Amino acid sequence: MEIVIVGSGGREYSIGLALQSECKIDGIYFYPGNGATSKLGKNIDFKTQKEFLDFVLMQRIGLVIIGPEAPLVEGLADILRENGIATFGPSAKAARLEGSKAYMKEFAKRYDIPTAGFIQTQDYEEACAFIDTLNTPIVVKADGLCAGKGVIIAQSYAEAKQVAKEMLSGKSFAEAGKTIVVEEFLEGFELSVFAMCDGKDFIVLPAAQDHKRLLDEDKGPNTGGMGAYAPSPLASDKIIEEVKQSIIVPTLDGMAKDGNPFSGTLFCGVMVVKDKPYLLEFNVRFGDPECEVLMPLFKEGLFDCFLACANGGLKNVQYRLSEEVCVGVVVTSKDYPYKSSKKTKIRFTTQNSADAHISFAGVSQEGEDLIASGGRVLVCVGKGNNVEEAVKKAYNCVESVEFEGMQYRKDIAYQALRD
Repeated sequence: MEIVIVGSGGREYSIGLALQSECKIDGIYFYPGNGATSKLGKNIDFKTQKEFLDFVLMQRIGLVIIGPEAPLVEGLADILRENGIATFGPSAKAARLEGSKAYMKEFAKRYDIPTAGFIQTQDYEEACAFIDTLNTPIVVKADGLCAGKGVIIAQSYAEAKQVAKEMLSGKSFAEAGKTIVVEEFLEGFELSVFAMCDGKDFIVLPAAQDHKRLLDEDKGPNTGGMGAYAPSPLASDKIIEEVKQSIIVPTLDGMAKDGNPFSGTLFCGVMVVKDKPYLLEFNVRFGDPECEVLMPLFKEGLFDCFLACANGGLKNVQYRLSEEVCVGVVVTSKDYPYKSSKKTKIRFTTQNSADAHISFAGVSQEGEDLIASGGRVLVCVGKGNNVEEAVKKAYNCVESVEFEGMQYRKDIAYQALRD
């Protein structure tokens, strides 16, 4: 069977690398892929969805895995399924759990899923009135997709009102901010919990933690993610069980009841407050860089899980996860996340090993060279028997990479090491 992985980042590279190692597929196409995915399979690109669909049908592709959120929200999974193609990823209606923060909050309220108190509004005066009822800091979110940048934690009432004004006017995020969600700030620790779902049943992967801030000690601007590790020792069995029963189960039941059964990856961004998990947000795909540290934890059954999520029957799938820990350190270009950086050649001093490897993201190929051409260039992943081992191997891997202006955090997984 040949498969297609849709996307061009480290997430898609990691999925392809993990599936390739299982040897259950005949070949991988990446649509459009990046400069390194061509080493795992074949990159393809098309100008229209119809051209892509024609290719999938002509090649008799057995499974399409959709990585990023945008094509899911735009309905690519629907088009593929309507043409009989097994597809991993939710329908456009189900993808509203990520595509609209207002829809997600109202859904959580309707199905009694624990989440922060909120309003969703298009009216500035209503937003200000609710802001005045909250304690600071205050969370203001643009409703639509904003490439991970649409959530602002305001430290004062004046800042919250200014953020709301700029979103509602379209100044900050254009149409994506014309509806906003204002909510109370929850104090605790965050977890990323991923469930692979087939519409009825699900499996939960080891809980991850990511690091959004650019600089050590969680300072600097928010980014798409500077590193991650899994499993997190903060995720007790009790907490994970409560996430399952109070968030995942009612979500799958509610989506089915609403006529939009959810299949694919349900990414639950959770804040744990005094041992109780609250839903911060849903994403409808694997997170990046969390995906890079989750894929290597599959010892067997990953492809079967993807296929069963697409076709049903997940409860009958046999899979096995490693008890090891994975740590991923993101290496970025010089000017990330402020602006694009000059393209530069990447040099490597060592190759991948059994316990450390590189997942490539913002790279292009020029001849035999890989070029750092994006913001988040690559992720160095280390695997070990404990967090300390995995951290050491990940940073040893970082030291094997050289390119002009490269930057990375030096404290990935500090929460686990501190505790």
